[in-house]
Amino acid sequence: MSRTLDPAKAGIPQRDYPTMFLFGFIVLATLVGLPTYAYFYDFTWVDWTMFVSLYMITGLGITVGYHRLLTHRSFKCPNWVKMGFLIAGGMALENSALRWCGDHLRHHARCDQKEDPHNATLGFWHSHCGWIFWKDPNRDPKYQTRLLQDPLVVWQNRYYLPIVLIGLFLPFFVGLLYNGWIGGIGCFLLAGLARTFFVLNSTFFINSICHMWGKQPHSTADSSRDSWWISLLTFGEGYHNYHHMYQSDYRNGARWYDFDPSKWLIWTLNKIGLAYDLRRPASSRN
Repeated sequence: MSRTLDPAKAGIPQRDYPTMFLFGFIVLATLVGLPTYAYFYDFTWVDWTMFVSLYMITGLGITVGYHRLLTHRSFKCPNWVKMGFLIAGGMALENSALRWCGDHLRHHARCDQKEDPHNATLGFWHSHCGWIFWKDPNRDPKYQTRLLQDPLVVWQNRYYLPIVLIGLFLPFFVGLLYNGWIGGIGCFLLAGLARTFFVLNSTFFINSICHMWGKQPHSTADSSRDSWWISLLTFGEGYHNYHHMYQSDYRNGARWYDFDPSKWLIWTLNKIGLAYDLRRPASSRN
């Protein structure tokens, strides 16, 4: 009798249909629902204020919270500040900090290799977003070991779904209070779904564009590249070649004039006593 091979046990990638459906819905809502609503009703100042505010809050939750604080430990902060970053990052719909940071640690450890979750050598589509539509057979729990020792990270992982729903439906209730049901739908489309679409793609640009096009002034050891214009969309994350060279630096844009709002936020938190032990390469310290 022949034995049927289990693809999961054999390490063969399988499609992640729930993720494909969810992100397909967000794309359709943004590309079709947004202009349709704008044609019939238009968006109010409340909708745009919520869009900009949540883009900044959730984007910085990823860049400062998930990336520089939790993954690379480039600074420290009180637990209540860390919790704020965990909630903000969770609302970006980029997975829990436990999964996101574990995958990012693996990306640095195995960059451009088979185990790299968004391996840029497999092409733009895969590194940009195609990788999220497959169940990852190379996920290694060792990259989450340190994160599992942080009770706040474990807490956020447990309540990740409610945090995501808050991020999506808070705009609906704000719009509802301001302009009734029609206002609620409009604010949900713009500041909920479309904002999520744009934050996701800005992050994806770092995985794709910043590993394919740009300069490599700091290292050619991997495919990472600096792209200043990507920094305009990602709160300073576009200086990716520098980041791969100096992973624990709280800055991605090391020069004072580099556009890096994430480092400015960390620096500001430090000045008011809400961040400390900011890390920089020894060669750049005064």
